[in-house]
Amino acid sequence: MREDAKDPQRHAARMERKRAVMEERRSRAQQDRGVLLVLTGSGKGKSSSALGMVARTLGHGRTAGVMQFIKGRQATGEEAFFRDQPGVDWQVMGEGFTWETADRERDVAAAQAAWRAARGWLCEQGPSLVVLDELCTVLRYEYLELGEVLDDLSRRPYGQHVVVTGRYAPQPLIDAADTVSEIASARHAFEAGVRAQPGIEW
Repeated sequence: MREDAKDPQRHAARMERKRAVMEERRSRAQQDRGVLLVLTGSGKGKSSSALGMVARTLGHGRTAGVMQFIKGRQATGEEAFFRDQPGVDWQVMGEGFTWETADRERDVAAAQAAWRAARGWLCEQGPSLVVLDELCTVLRYEYLELGEVLDDLSRRPYGQHVVVTGRYAPQPLIDAADTVSEIASARHAFEAGVRAQPGIEW
């Protein structure tokens, strides 16, 4: 820690400079519209972050739709919690992780069925927030046509928010997004031989 870090006068001066910067930034941000968020990268927490936004949405009395494209075989804690919450439409359309099915034709069919259902949410009567969990994975394996997905997302209602998760987000999706977070992995317990556990991984 710097020697002056605890000095009250220096701290107050730093906070005043920071306050001025934040006020100036807030004055430039005057739009109210739906945003497209992409949560990607090799680190843990992409889906968890998206589901945190579901909780926020419900807390404001709004609605959410969650489409899980890959995590289809194992019941998860988040599904058990959110599925019966008023205002949530929770759909699991995956067939399990792609390395478990090893059947491209079946994976493509599942992804396309999931996208047809998700597309139904991208309308004026749809939920305030749409979470497309692991969509990046099915785009990486070309189970869906990227151009079609981007077109559908671009035509969604003006005020609707969409969160897309998954590793290896394609560059055109990143380019179309308003907010992109790349979550890196510095360390994971699994690499040290710790099994996936309920409440942490699922």
